[in-house]
Amino acid sequence: MNKIGITHISNEHSDWLRSLDFYKQEIAILKGRLTEIAGKNSHVDVLKQVEHFENQFKLQTDNTERLMHDIKHNLKAIAKEAETAKAGYIDGILAEQHNALGQKYETEEKIINELRHSFNEFAAQSM
Repeated sequence: MNKIGITHISNEHSDWLRSLDFYKQEIAILKGRLTEIAGKNSHVDVLKQVEHFENQFKLQTDNTERLMHDIKHNLKAIAKEAETAKAGYIDGILAEQHNALGQKYETEEKIINELRHSFNEFAAQSM
């Protein structure tokens, strides 16, 4: 059975949570830039893009918050199991959940980075 060290998992969870918090802050900054662009441009095509990015920022903020909640929930479950775990390892369902969360984190990180890149291109053209 696949076993993962509790310390390793805890470190990964902490890294993921810090990164996701950073992305939430970054999205807030991008929203501010988007508001600035919307205030300076009334062209229909620009306003359509503004609406698109508003929707994407909201969606990714929601996804980030949901993923942070899931990571914290998994961490609590692991901490509970750690009280009875042998040799500092967990196995089974919690390890699978951890791996699934890692994949979700990587996907979310990729989406946010692509969104940031796309927005920066739009902002450069619209400013």
